[in-house]
Formats: sequence, C-alpha cells, structure tokens
Amino acid sequence: MATIELRVNGETRQLDVDPRMPLLEALRDELGLKGPKFGCGLGECGACTVLADGKPVRACLLPATSFVGRELLTLEGLGTPEAPHALQQAFIEEQAAQCGYCIPGMAMTARALLERVPEPSDTQIRQALSANFCGCGTHYRILRAVKRAALLLRDRKDPA
Repeated sequence: MATIELRVNGETRQLDVDPRMPLLEALRDELGLKGPKFGCGLGECGACTVLADGKPVRACLLPATSFVGRELLTLEGLGTPEAPHALQQAFIEEQAAQCGYCIPGMAMTARALLERVPEPSDTQIRQALSANFCGCGTHYRILRAVKRAALLLRDRKDPA
C-alpha cells in the first residue's frame, strides 16, 4: 500500500492505495465519485475520461500514483444540480444523454476543447470527441450541446 495525496475537484484527498490501482478505481471506489465510468478498461471508449491539468486522460489506464501533484477534474467538479456548469446545462437543454453512460467522458473532453477553443467549429468538436464512444447514437445532440455550451460560456463569461 502507498499513501498518496490527490487533488480532485479543488480538494486535496489522502488515500491508501495499491500502487497499481488505476485512477478510475481510486476515484470511484475510494473517493465515491461516480462521474467517470468503467467502460472498456482499455482506454478506447472514453467513459472514464477526466481532466488532469486541463487535459483529457483515460482514468482506467494509469495508476492513481501517477497523478500525485496534478489537478484532477471530474464531472462532479464542474457544477451542481442547483448551479450546473454551462456544459451540463447545455447537455440537459439539448437532451444529449440517452443512456447517459458516455456523457461524463464526453463532457470532460468537451470542457478541455472549450478551454483551448472557445468557439469551436463542428469539425473541431467532432475531432475532439472522436475518441469517445456513444452506443446510443446521440452524437448530433452532443454536438449541439457543445456548441450551445460555447455560446452559454461566452454570454455568461463563466470559466470554461
């Protein structure tokens, strides 16, 4: 076992983990954060995507110990039910979630995109989300949600 500190959603948390424990397992099982999902376990579907220092990473692939000293953000860190982040609000307004399984990974990937490109084109959104899998086929709604979020962020002047 190793004692590590992870900075997640603005809070520093201390954990005792097996050094090989994937970040996803630490987030879900040790910290109770259910936003990142276990999908394929191979880093191919994107359901487990979180942001590490603002960049999307597959939480199922890397050990939690490799994220010490980095700033992690999960879907839970974006907003609350009472005060959703613009991305969360846009996904709701566009009814972008059917089963909802892929949405946390899609939203976190979109968050990283909107940080880099505040008003992305359809092509830029498609390219950014191309590594995230949605089995329900709500891709057009997701695309619209990201575009709506960009407008909401611009109008609110909220941080992406």
